[in-house]
Amino acid sequence: MARLARLSIAGLPHHLLQRGNNRQPIFLLPSEREFFLQRLAAYAAQHGVAVHAYVLLPDHFHLVATPHADGALSGLMQSLGRSYVRHFNDAHGRTGTLWDGRYRSSVLQAHTLLLPCMAYLDLHPVRTGLVAHPAEYAWSSYGHYAGLRVDALLTTPDSVWQLGNTPFARESGYRQLVDNGVAADKQHALTQSVLHGWALGDPEFVAQLQRVTTRRLSPSARGRPVIAR
Repeated sequence: MARLARLSIAGLPHHLLQRGNNRQPIFLLPSEREFFLQRLAAYAAQHGVAVHAYVLLPDHFHLVATPHADGALSGLMQSLGRSYVRHFNDAHGRTGTLWDGRYRSSVLQAHTLLLPCMAYLDLHPVRTGLVAHPAEYAWSSYGHYAGLRVDALLTTPDSVWQLGNTPFARESGYRQLVDNGVAADKQHALTQSVLHGWALGDPEFVAQLQRVTTRRLSPSARGRPVIAR
């Protein structure tokens, strides 16, 4: 069965996933993660993409980002991927691909799913046993929103601004959000939507998107659309 064209809609947040080929490590040294984030910041600015959140795991990475124009996300990911693969291959005397095919992505309904998706990223190192708490993991955006450091790469989304009227209130609210965790059904929905490229939101949100694209936005026939609660 032919795969669906990747869904990308300007002005809406997207959840992106890129894995290493055959689940091989894509980051072996801290300096490689630093280079990756530097390149991410540069190419996001060049292509017009606001990066809201990230997590870099040993064999894959996730981003939450909003493109400002059609084609911006694919431009960012192509530039970033090529630059990083050259850097990684040169450092380790290897050739060939590093990625497991093309990146995966889904479109999110901002007011209901942007914050849960950010928490989902922050909690990934905990779920995989790398750390006991998100604050212990240096390679995610948790520290920025929890008030532990400032990360110039990131663009704070409206959903975070609505957590409080002061920086202290927003940081406290964000820490509480992550500590509360992500419900199992919502976690499953976030995973499946990015793996399969579905739009994720309530029925009205998906129906509105379907009116502006001919690309199928939810599972067909055998499955039911994943609906955020």
